[in-house]
Amino acid sequence: SRKRHDHARRQLRTHLADFMAAYNFARRLKTINGLTPYEYNCKIWTSEPDRFILDPIHQMPGLNT
Repeated sequence: SRKRHDHARRQLRTHLADFMAAYNFARRLKTINGLTPYEYNCKIWTSEPDRFILDPIHQMPGLNT
């Protein structure tokens, strides 16, 4: 039924959001010198802010997404 399908979709979105948060904030990557993707974005933004159109800190998913 449609109700069950919507519930499954919400569960998948929640699971995917949790996975991406864990990956972006916890997983350290060798290709970016052991930084997490979040730490790397912050580092580049502070050293070369002209490379960004928007402040990447404001683009991170949070409580209101």
